[in-house]
Amino acid sequence: MTEFGRLVLLIGDYHTPQRKADVPSCFKELLNTDKIGMVLCTGNVGSQSVAEHLRTIAGEDCHIVCGDADHDFNFPETCVTNVGDFKVGVVHGHQLVPWGDDNSLVKFAGRLGVDILVSGHTHRWTHATAMVKWGESVHRNSIVELGGKFLINPGSVTGACNAVGEFDITPSFMLMAVQEKSVVLYTYELKEGQNEPEVKMNELKR
Repeated sequence: MTEFGRLVLLIGDYHTPQRKADVPSCFKELLNTDKIGMVLCTGNVGSQSVAEHLRTIAGEDCHIVCGDADHDFNFPETCVTNVGDFKVGVVHGHQLVPWGDDNSLVKFAGRLGVDILVSGHTHRWTHATAMVKWGESVHRNSIVELGGKFLINPGSVTGACNAVGEFDITPSFMLMAVQEKSVVLYTYELKEGQNEPEVKMNELKR
């Protein structure tokens, strides 16, 4: 674990036990730490035990928004909080049409008045090779800079299938380290046949 700034866990789309039995064991080991100060969850937790576990990680700084499958929970639709010098918003993403569309997400970030918007629902995480600027072709990346906003999707931590029936989902989550005007994102991704996750890093600067 890094000592750079405060660690924020970005996680969601568990669908446990409805679509996946559990979180990968190597992820559980990584998340068994006292270095995480905040949890931002994109919803679809699947069970009360998952919600309770997230609260044990960060206590009052655990923020869970309502996913399209969170029928038995009273989670809010959105969450806005401050992390360092950044204002961060969280939404599941099923409310925005088309799902996962960067232009829809950046407009929603503007309505929330946030610098960073964290969303889920697509269950997809793809490493961004470059930040995307307004007016350029927009790729389906999990970390996109568009219209002065950062759009982040941590994927599904269990690798559960998504709403359109795609089953080839790679389990993933993110840790965000914030220090004043800089954000470093560490993406943990467990590819098929591997016992340990791959870690990729992106640095966001204002």
